[in-house]
Amino acid sequence: MTVDYDVVIIGGTQAGRYAAQIATQFRAKVALVEPKSSYKFIHQYVFSEISKLAQHLSNTAQFGIKALHSDTAEEYQISLTWPDAMLYAQGVASNLEELHSPAILAAQGVDVIVGEGEFQSSPHLAFVVGDRLLRARTYLLANGSVPAIPEIEGLQKTGFLRLSQIWQSLSSDTPPKNWVILGGVPQSIQVAQTLARLGCSVTLIVNSPWIIRHVDPEIAQLLQAHLEAEGVRILTQTPVTQVRLIEDKKWLQAGDKAIETDEIVVATAQRPNIESLNLAAVGVKWYHRRLVVNEKLQTTNHRIYACGDVIGGYDCPQIANYEARIALKNALFFPRYKVNYQCIPWGVFSQPILAQVGVGEAQAKRQYHQDEILVLKQYFKTLAAAHIQEEITGICKLVVRQNGEILGASILGAQANEFINIIALAIAQKIKIYQIANLASIFPSYSEILEQTAQEWDKQRLQSNILKQEFLEGFFHLRRNWNI
Repeated sequence: MTVDYDVVIIGGTQAGRYAAQIATQFRAKVALVEPKSSYKFIHQYVFSEISKLAQHLSNTAQFGIKALHSDTAEEYQISLTWPDAMLYAQGVASNLEELHSPAILAAQGVDVIVGEGEFQSSPHLAFVVGDRLLRARTYLLANGSVPAIPEIEGLQKTGFLRLSQIWQSLSSDTPPKNWVILGGVPQSIQVAQTLARLGCSVTLIVNSPWIIRHVDPEIAQLLQAHLEAEGVRILTQTPVTQVRLIEDKKWLQAGDKAIETDEIVVATAQRPNIESLNLAAVGVKWYHRRLVVNEKLQTTNHRIYACGDVIGGYDCPQIANYEARIALKNALFFPRYKVNYQCIPWGVFSQPILAQVGVGEAQAKRQYHQDEILVLKQYFKTLAAAHIQEEITGICKLVVRQNGEILGASILGAQANEFINIIALAIAQKIKIYQIANLASIFPSYSEILEQTAQEWDKQRLQSNILKQEFLEGFFHLRRNWNI
């Protein structure tokens, strides 16, 4: 059976369903191929709310919420157990997934096909699912990635969990109390903090010098210190060389330390989920753990595009959706759109939240002359809103040029995921830093931090000009003395 489409999307991810929905808005004829057991869309920010609630627990078994009845003015106690909290989180996640569910997509005109498939090149390029031959002008790979299990002696035999399996384990009658998490990715940090706030013993082990890559070192250190203060044990630059099961307990050899634990979570690098697609037969190449794509998100076969963590990078929904929009427009129309990651923010839903956009200080100084870069800094303890809500831990750093061009921002603090978007917009629209400084933010609010940090630009430039003036005056004074 041969069916013609404008685009066939090989999905199984949130980005794949998002791409299918966008395609219907362009009135394209689209097919979405999803595996029988679709990958669970874990909404980490839902569980981060549990982490926030857990901070106020009087004990790990249950917590109470006091409320005032509006009619009788009686104070009463509502008890909420951990299973109840899990049920709430799963309900919210289910509602969010329903926004892009296969049923809704089908109602919008998407031909949703459930099953595994592969490409074939002869006699024509097509994607085969069972007895169906799906032929299209273009194809979009949005089938995500799977964890790349590290080669550690005894790990496979001893057993471990992936990030997507944690919540099922926590929902059991006897959830593990001692956890070791391997890998520094945004999700592993969120999970480590949530488990610690639920009274678990947590050790986070990473190979890099910081708990998360591509983050400003000062902010990474502040986040690490905050997690350690909450009880998360963090081992950086520590390779795990061996795992053993001894008397029903799992043991790890991490550097020079032997660690006993109930459960191990692997949250290391991802690898594209492409083994069964027969990509080699259609000329699609990959290198290490990512597909080879150009700036238009075309693979080495110009009719096949790719988006999301199948092409590498962090598993961030907003980045995957951004790539899906670019790839889809190029696939359906003339391929002229290019990706530009400089103005795409990303974050870690820890408490406080870490958010970043653009380039950091070190990268900026490599791209430009060192004297041309200014780093503006302000702490959340200067905000009235932070003191009112008792969330004063935080820092905002803006990287700008002397001419006022904003290159990037790194923010750690409450609601950082909201106002990082202002800086992303400023970078995209080439808004200068002095325009941010002239904002009149609502008082009190966390967004005041941007205004306060931007105002440091004038102070630094003034100080720089004073130093230059002092240097010139000293230089001319010496010249006058030489001429005497």
